[in-house]
Amino acid sequence: MNRHRHAITTITVVCALTVLASPALTLQAAAAPLPPAPPSQPKKTLEEVRKEIDGLYRQAAVATDAYNLAEEKADEQSGEIVKLARMIVVGNEKIEDLKARAGAAARAQYRNGGLPEGAQFVLTDDPQLFLDNAGRLKEGQKATRDLLGEMTRTQEDLTAYAKDASVNWTKLEANRLKQAKAKKEINDKIAAAKKLESELAAEERARLLALEEQEQYRAQTAWVGSGILKGLSSATTPEGKRAVQFATSQIGKPYVWGAEGPDSYDCSGLTQRAWGSAGRPIPRTSQEQWRLLPHVDIKDMRPGDLIVYFKDASHIGMYVGNGAIVHAPRPGRNVTVAGAGSMEILGVVRP
Repeated sequence: MNRHRHAITTITVVCALTVLASPALTLQAAAAPLPPAPPSQPKKTLEEVRKEIDGLYRQAAVATDAYNLAEEKADEQSGEIVKLARMIVVGNEKIEDLKARAGAAARAQYRNGGLPEGAQFVLTDDPQLFLDNAGRLKEGQKATRDLLGEMTRTQEDLTAYAKDASVNWTKLEANRLKQAKAKKEINDKIAAAKKLESELAAEERARLLALEEQEQYRAQTAWVGSGILKGLSSATTPEGKRAVQFATSQIGKPYVWGAEGPDSYDCSGLTQRAWGSAGRPIPRTSQEQWRLLPHVDIKDMRPGDLIVYFKDASHIGMYVGNGAIVHAPRPGRNVTVAGAGSMEILGVVRP
């Protein structure tokens, strides 16, 4: 009984102590220090924002070149598939004609008891008739061999056409996938650049444009100051003159990636159309224009030549004389005249 009372007393004391201790524990927990807040990121300067936006548009330009090249290759493969399909149709028609001719020959032979028509004359007892028709038999045998040979060759051609069509179809699908990937990358980079710019106040956007123009002016001044324009001729060929006239007539039209005119252009779409109007077809992308067109030393540059920019050849403009180019700069800008040295020059090519 005493033990029972002692146990009850002990439990009561423990409960009381627990109740008394709870507020202290609560206060202690409330007084515990909070985890430190992550350090705030320093705000980017306007110049840093300008460089980031410029970098995003440069990446979009590289992706645009990839898109344009994939589109050009897809168009080529589509054309090849159509051409091969027509050749297969013609080949099948030829096979049907050859089969009909072979069938006619076989039926004639069957009517003659299994012997070619000419062989009937060879088996005659008349020597003169034999001599007269021996040549006809040889001609008939040669015609049969030729017919069979032509059928075999036509069938081989059809097999080759079908194989080529399959290869081109595989390439077409691969280029469509490249186009889709490049398109997504272009849109992502442009959206990121626009988001950065949209986060700026109107005053900051105006200052951003001024910074962009100042950087171009600084680069152009340094380029001209190097004496690069001394001795450059303003003369050009009739084709070069027509190309320049076309390019300058597009001033004010908007940049749209992948566009080839007539209402909008990207950088290489403008140069390709300008030289196409002068009767000189050139590759579609700035990278292909740099890779495939003849290179020219800057000291020999003349109006109509194309200046390629940046180490990856991701931008191109047309030299129009007096140290200036016409180009389609980037999304959000229009075709315009700019200093030829306002960007990093890779080299010059001449269509």
